[in-house]
Amino acid sequence: MDRENGVAPGLVVKTKKRLVVATGRSHEELALEVASSLGTELVPTEYRTFASGEILTRFEVSVRGCDVFLVQSFGPPVNEWVMEMLIMLDALKRASAKRITVVMPYFPYSRQDKKGRGREPISARLIADLIHTAGADRIMSVDLHAAQIQGFFDGPVDHLFAKPVLLEHFEQTLSPEDREKLTVVSPDTGRVRVADTWSDSLDAPLAIIHKRRDPNVANQVSVREIVGEVHGRVCLLVDDMIDTGGTILKAAQALKENGAERVIVAATHAIFSDPATERLQDSAIDEVVVTDSIPLPPERRFPSLTVLSIAPLLARAIHEVFEDGSVTSMFNGAA
Repeated sequence: MDRENGVAPGLVVKTKKRLVVATGRSHEELALEVASSLGTELVPTEYRTFASGEILTRFEVSVRGCDVFLVQSFGPPVNEWVMEMLIMLDALKRASAKRITVVMPYFPYSRQDKKGRGREPISARLIADLIHTAGADRIMSVDLHAAQIQGFFDGPVDHLFAKPVLLEHFEQTLSPEDREKLTVVSPDTGRVRVADTWSDSLDAPLAIIHKRRDPNVANQVSVREIVGEVHGRVCLLVDDMIDTGGTILKAAQALKENGAERVIVAATHAIFSDPATERLQDSAIDEVVVTDSIPLPPERRFPSLTVLSIAPLLARAIHEVFEDGSVTSMFNGAA
């Protein structure tokens, strides 16, 4: 018998895994719902922001040996929430957490995933490097702007899809008449692959909008042409995110000008930077459906907007990771 540890030499002692859900201050409502879906509570955490703007976080209970899932979303102010997440990761690592998974429904800086011109950064890679250096073992995110972002992180990345959440909503709300006239529309050529999967799932034809973005002016686009039949159709515009709403508005206006009966917008990440809320209430857009991957304050909501909870999806994925199950099976092998 090992007198110091009270364990016989060569004896393997198995310890029970402990799941812990933690969160920053960016979207506590979502984290609470995720924890509730998992049958647990958020780990008590102290947060401070000093007069200088510096951030301090401290976990008020032991997380030693725990499998920690840190939920952090990235609405404004994005940079503050990024820094808070990095500080929390450092605290978890120094507190001897066994494994740390960052659950970030929206990956910040995801649109800066490549160099479009000389002397530009690849900020999405920088964010991934910072997360890894701060102590994360794994990343979980929803509808990455570009799939190659998975390769930026030096560790496992669980790429989830909000499509099942959005699809269930439309299957329940679209009338049989609307389903017969439904056309899935990609707002640009970059989202064709995603729109094509929607087309297959809804058994609806696909249309594509060809747009051109001014590389010297942020958030400025122009529609060149529409490929596919939209006259007299109920058009479902699908995208991963809505920022200022310029792309979606121009696409919706082009669809209505080409005879579309109704235009419904579906997107995962509702960033809604000004003037998105005003643009999305334009008469060319009949309905907007998004998830709560990013917190939406009351002043950015409007009557034609529907916000769906993404917490059950995140909770199921967390459960699969914790139990060493298959995240891919959640999407019928498509993940």
